[in-house]
Amino acid sequence: MWKRAFDVASASLLLVACAPLLAVAAIAIYIDMGRPIFFVQKRAGRHGRPFRILKLRTLCAKEDDKESAPPSPILDATAVGRVLRRWAIDELPQLWNVLRGDMNIVGPRPVLLPEARGYDDRQRNRLTVRPGLTGWAQIHGRNALPWHERVELDLWYVNHATVWTDLKILLYTPVVLLAGTGVVGPGTQDPSTDEVRSQSTSKSISAESVSEA
Repeated sequence: MWKRAFDVASASLLLVACAPLLAVAAIAIYIDMGRPIFFVQKRAGRHGRPFRILKLRTLCAKEDDKESAPPSPILDATAVGRVLRRWAIDELPQLWNVLRGDMNIVGPRPVLLPEARGYDDRQRNRLTVRPGLTGWAQIHGRNALPWHERVELDLWYVNHATVWTDLKILLYTPVVLLAGTGVVGPGTQDPSTDEVRSQSTSKSISAESVSEA
């Protein structure tokens, strides 16, 4: 109960505070890439229920619409898109998902539906909580981590989530952003690419993850 109240209050305040930044970002996207401004994609929520995640668009429109096939590398992102990704500004519209009850402020990052369907019984525990804007994996390497390491960190969070754990994540998130730790840069894969491609090897990774536990 306390977590939901905190999330609603925080998301409301942050949306108001970030409104000018979002407006500037939207204008920059329109000038740089045209419409649409937002990127909407189905992700797995709590218990695997699908919801539509909202992000600022950072890739060319012809690539953003691909959900079933692996998206193109981050080289297809424009200069504006790379800046938005570097500072996680493209994730700010997900505050609306928090208000809707799709997400929490803190929790495992929402994954694509094919990845969620490929989880084994142990990995499905990752879906017992609402996904979040930031989480335990995000302050321990973000997208630079291999897929199975991110899953393990998220499972650790699910089993150890407390007020103090959430507070630590919230305190470290801006530090990680400022340091640029784990940011996917030009010439490497973008985060969603890693998530999609991981699905093709989910069975072998699942076995590896269990053996390492």
